[in-house]
Amino acid sequence: MPVFKLRKKKRVCVIGLDGVPHGMVLDLAAKGVMPAMARLVDSGHLHRMKASLPEISAVSWTDFMTGRDSGAHGIFGFTDFKPGSYGVRYPNFHDVKTPTIWDTLGDKGKKSIVINQPSTYPARPINGVLISGFVAIDLAKAVHPPSIRAALERMGYQVDIDVLRSRADPDVLMRELARTLAGQEKALDLFWEEPWDLFEFVITGTDRLHHFLWAAYEDTSHPFHGRFLDYYREADRLIGKIAASFRKATGSEEGLYLLSDHGFTGIVQEVCLNAWLEENGYLAFNMSAPKGLEDIAATTRAFALDPNRIYLNVKGKFPAGNVELGEKESLRAEIARKLEILEFEGRKVVRKAFLSEEIYSGPQAEKGPDLVVLGEPGFDMKGSVKNKEVFSRSDLQGMHTWDDAFFLAAADHGPDLAIKDIAKILLENHA
Repeated sequence: MPVFKLRKKKRVCVIGLDGVPHGMVLDLAAKGVMPAMARLVDSGHLHRMKASLPEISAVSWTDFMTGRDSGAHGIFGFTDFKPGSYGVRYPNFHDVKTPTIWDTLGDKGKKSIVINQPSTYPARPINGVLISGFVAIDLAKAVHPPSIRAALERMGYQVDIDVLRSRADPDVLMRELARTLAGQEKALDLFWEEPWDLFEFVITGTDRLHHFLWAAYEDTSHPFHGRFLDYYREADRLIGKIAASFRKATGSEEGLYLLSDHGFTGIVQEVCLNAWLEENGYLAFNMSAPKGLEDIAATTRAFALDPNRIYLNVKGKFPAGNVELGEKESLRAEIARKLEILEFEGRKVVRKAFLSEEIYSGPQAEKGPDLVVLGEPGFDMKGSVKNKEVFSRSDLQGMHTWDDAFFLAAADHGPDLAIKDIAKILLENHA
């Protein structure tokens, strides 16, 4: 990476590692797999941090970049309902209702360079450079300013791995991860020398690796265990490279931050919430093989949307709603109580069924779910309408977790951090 040729001033540099749990940071640092991370942990403060609820990237990264929860920014998941319908749509960056960190900095005349930030597609104009991360399907719409597209294409930049091929073949996965990271490093080198006040670089390959090859981390005899660790060695090399250049530019590590958007663990069972709701008499369909929630029967009282959101079929909110406002509280309390005693082979399945007001605050809160079901580690909540078994397994090996994301900073920011707190730290302390 070229060395800064800029006068020293306060800057912020953020390195994101999608889906890396707090415990893995400590483990790989201690084992010598991530020596650069180990040095930063030793010299700074590693915080265990809560992700968003639901504990998914679309929501958690939006919490991070706005400093607000879904009740304010309006992103409740990768999918949401079309207005007045049971049909679903895919919210995008234009649906975010609150300013981002980069908007706030831009209003102050400060420049941001943001590479591979999830949940920013299609790219919106900022004062600086924005390259959208997952889910970005067209590079032409994933960059601002548009003039940078040609340079990215020349360097072979790709936003994400080929998920379908990678999911089916671990060799393809490892090649795709290496190729994607190499292109992102070229973008890092290209933009690092430009003047900036905030620089952000996010690695999302860690999340993909965990979903498809978590077993290779846990099992030292796994045929891909070494290659799993090699990917982390490469990520650590980039961390060390960025940290060294940042220290050279600013004279210290104050203003250098690392974080993840959620944690990870292995899957014991996937839990189909719609199958559970149907089994317990809250959900019915008009046909034996429904294609979507548009096929629910008029008697339906509740249904789930991926991954772990439960909505009551409230009158006035949904086209065939039959739940009166006066019975809403007792119905969701009943569902929550039953879920929280659910077991699989003697193991507790649900850690907590959160009420909406325990999670959301703001003008968008009414658009959100009535319950968010947080599984115990190992029990991955799903919202499929096609799976009729409450408990099942797919080929996914790893699942997201809520309260073991990490935040690494030079200073101690307290014991009870949530990802939505990070924007305030960045803006108040350094921008």
